[in-house]
Amino acid sequence: MTKRVILSLMLATAGIAAPASAMAAPARDIAATSIAPATVHYRSATIDGVKMAYREAGPADGPVVLLLHGFPTSSHMFRNLIPLLADRYHVIAPDYPGFGQSDAPDHEQFTYSFGHYADMVDALMGQLGAQRYAMYVMDYGAPVGYRLAIKHPERVSGLIIQNGNAYDEGLGAFWDPIKAYWKSGSAKDRAAQAWLVTQKATIFQYTDGVSDLSRISPDNWVHDQALLDRPGNKDIQLDLFYDYRTNVPLYPQFQQFFRERKPPTLIVWGKNDTIFPEPGAHPYLRDLPEAELHLFDTGHFALEDKLDEMAPLIRNFLDRKVAPR
Repeated sequence: MTKRVILSLMLATAGIAAPASAMAAPARDIAATSIAPATVHYRSATIDGVKMAYREAGPADGPVVLLLHGFPTSSHMFRNLIPLLADRYHVIAPDYPGFGQSDAPDHEQFTYSFGHYADMVDALMGQLGAQRYAMYVMDYGAPVGYRLAIKHPERVSGLIIQNGNAYDEGLGAFWDPIKAYWKSGSAKDRAAQAWLVTQKATIFQYTDGVSDLSRISPDNWVHDQALLDRPGNKDIQLDLFYDYRTNVPLYPQFQQFFRERKPPTLIVWGKNDTIFPEPGAHPYLRDLPEAELHLFDTGHFALEDKLDEMAPLIRNFLDRKVAPR
């Protein structure tokens, strides 16, 4: 009797244990197959004696995607896009000197120009061993990236263009006071541009043309304005507003690069942008007739409220046009 009881208990225990073991297996499988979020590294390099900060993520041997930010922000504008690319792509997003976490030396001791920025990004990519890359260019990132492209046309594997200009049609009425500053270079016209570094202007850039303001984080302008308000930064930005004039004569060279190299191109444009409005998007098709153009019902910083629509297009484009090449 005792043996039979013990045997029954052992069988019962085995019967209970088996389902528990079966339940544990799927848990192990789930843990093994879960996708970990991308790790973003916040690094810096010394270029021309200046600390240049950059964000880096993704496999070191993956196709390189270089993200070039606009005014008045930094690599911060790509904070939500980077993790969506970094499982397959080696993503590098620098801060130009005077922006983000990079050094901001006095404007009388350092040349703040788009040519200098392009050379510094070039040096950074050399330090990182990136010999070929797709570029996401936005606002200031367009002339920086296009200067880099005409310097090393063979290195550009693709372009993602978001509200970044390379045509006269893209410089509308917003630019008239800045053009007056370009023409005169006067202290009066320089001072007239100072409103562009105020909090009101920064908020305008994030909210103008946006249909649902609840999708725009106020952290954006709080973050950017804190950096704009650093001592001496206003003069840095005014120097750059003036130097932007040097980009316009290069437009024919940028356009020649498009025609001759025909890089795979995706255009994702906030069509309500006052600064770089929709008329600046369409001329790209003259020189890049196979470019893929998508207009979004938003403003200047389109990623802030249209990431859910833009990211799948960007990822699909890279997977089709850049990764296999």
